[in-house]
This record gives sequence, C-alpha cells and structure tokens, in this order.
Amino acid sequence: MFTLAVYALPFFAAVSAGIFVHDSGTGPFGAIVVGALAGILTLIAGQVVFATVRSPFIRLGVALLFAAPAAFAGYHATHGIAALTMPSGIWQQVFAGVGAVVVGATAWARMAMLSPDPSGGALRGPALP
Repeated sequence: MFTLAVYALPFFAAVSAGIFVHDSGTGPFGAIVVGALAGILTLIAGQVVFATVRSPFIRLGVALLFAAPAAFAGYHATHGIAALTMPSGIWQQVFAGVGAVVVGATAWARMAMLSPDPSGGALRGPALP
C-alpha cells in the first residue's frame, strides 16, 4: 500500500490524460500510450525538480503534490480495512486518519530521499582551493 500510494499523483495524471485522449477520438491503444507517457513524465519531472531545486518552498510544493494524493489514498484504504474489522464509526475514522498521516509521511520521505547531499556532494560542483 505504501509503495502504491507514492505513485498516486502520476497514476492520476496518467488516467486523466488517457481519458482525455480517448474522449477526443483516439482509440484505446492511443489512450493507453498517452496515459503511460503522462504518468512516467509526471513521476520523472517531480523527482528531477525535487532533487535539483534548492529553494525550500518549491521543494515543499513538489513534496506536497506527491504526499497529498498519497495521504488521500491512504485514508480511503485504511478506512476500508477498518470498516471491515470494527463496528464503531468513530474508531474507523481515527484509524483512517492515522493511516492517511502514515502513508502521506511515507510518500514525503520517499521524495526526500532524492534531496541533495547536505554537505554539497556532487551537486555542489568542484571544490574551491
């Protein structure tokens, strides 16, 4: 569930692009190809921007773009499991909220793994004498 939730935004982009292209007259094959390309490009663009931009506000925005749909998906997945196992609606909501936070934090952490080395590393350039 955690791995799939990280890809909630690229999946949404892929499905949206595929449906748009299919509704505009392209056949199912074209819709699948365009949808797959849109999802792949969304994932790659998000990772590249997060890994190369040094502005904390832009990095925060990109991380939120990936973490918010993941938290939404985590909420609904956890709520579905909780609804099957406990009768109390209040506890279902509590567990669903905890699931949303955990899955959103996991997506945030996976994006943060792409952050540049704080000591400079290879992204800083050649060392000055």
